[in-house]
Amino acid sequence: MASWSEFAADEPRLADEIRLLLQQYGPGFGYLATVRADGGPRVHPVSPVITDDGLWCFVIDSPKRRDLERDGRFALHSFPPEESDDEAYVAGRARPVTDPATVARVARIGRAAPQGDWRLFEFTVDVAMLTRRDQVTRPGGGRPEVRVWLDPGAGVPALRDPLAPEGRRGRHGFDTRRPAA
Repeated sequence: MASWSEFAADEPRLADEIRLLLQQYGPGFGYLATVRADGGPRVHPVSPVITDDGLWCFVIDSPKRRDLERDGRFALHSFPPEESDDEAYVAGRARPVTDPATVARVARIGRAAPQGDWRLFEFTVDVAMLTRRDQVTRPGGGRPEVRVWLDPGAGVPALRDPLAPEGRRGRHGFDTRRPAA
């Protein structure tokens, strides 16, 4: 499980582009998917906070918070831009943050109401994906550009299409400029 800062150090351009999509309307905005107790998905809008050292989210007392407390797996998806169908996706594990100084610092940055019944979670990054669709020069045509980062410390073998052209490879060995299949 990589921290946001570890992911950003390994793939700074990809991290910047994902950050821009998640913060395109000012404060962070995306959809958080969690795992319900019965194993099904649950999706809610959230306002993630991205700093140089982490990807954070304040979660009020709710079914989604109970999901994260019970089973930390999550997926975070950006809200679509008005002018394109570009998208950003991050998946990993959420862990509650209990350090008062960290909570106070992220609360200031994220402008979290101090009287709220929320808990701060840090989201690690196992997978990060960015999809760009060039609607300006090729409306409705062409394949999207998909870039994927897999946490090199997760122990998952890197997969590669042997027929795909050579692209840029991050430390993780995954082709980050491979077009969608």
